[in-house]
Amino acid sequence: MKACLAWRTTAVTAVLLGCAPAMAQNRPEPVPLNAHARAYGSGWECNRGFIRKNKVCAPMNLPANSYLRASGESWECNRGFSKSGGTCAPVRVPQNAYADDGEFGSGWRCNRGYRQTGDTCLRVVVPANAYEVNTSAGTGWECARGYRMRGASCLPVPVPSNGYLTNGGDDWRCERGFHKLDQACVAVQVPRNGYLASSGDEWKCERGFRRDAAQCVRIDVPANAYIDYSGGDWRCEDDFQKQGGVCIARK
Repeated sequence: MKACLAWRTTAVTAVLLGCAPAMAQNRPEPVPLNAHARAYGSGWECNRGFIRKNKVCAPMNLPANSYLRASGESWECNRGFSKSGGTCAPVRVPQNAYADDGEFGSGWRCNRGYRQTGDTCLRVVVPANAYEVNTSAGTGWECARGYRMRGASCLPVPVPSNGYLTNGGDDWRCERGFHKLDQACVAVQVPRNGYLASSGDEWKCERGFRRDAAQCVRIDVPANAYIDYSGGDWRCEDDFQKQGGVCIARK
């Protein structure tokens, strides 16, 4: 409207002209008590220790023996206490254990040499050929290198000739040039025109040869063909197509 063009300075003038300015329609939401404008973008957020409820910031009700987390939006129990509903209840630390300062779990951990079983800490019994590990869960021990766990014992790993212990120390592998057969390491028999694969426990044929049982046989490449990218087969040249064992011109 032409009257709207008469807008100059104040909102009063706009009302008199019957033309409210666009900026009046996009006024920012007022910042309530215990809140502040966002550092980036528009809007507002509650101060630390307050939580947003509709358009106001209500104080957080921290129970006894708790503290406000770094985010300022939630709370956690002090060391020696654990969450129980909306309160912090004292942690019952069993014998041979200590209070945990973590935010999760039972609120306690077993001392070294003990493992957690329900609400108690039992002494770890380390069998022969094993060593104690610093953990409150599990068995509390691991087998020494060269042994593997069987129930509550550590039995030796039988490494065959031409074999070696793996990095974990509880299993074995064959040396390069040998492959596993039952509980032995058997030499890989590489045929003529073949080579030992990078895995070290099998063989492959050279380029231009294909595997046939335990041998490498030469690939018969017909006219107008070439050995393909795999090296173990052939393809027809452009403008030719495979038909049986030959390459014929495309029609």
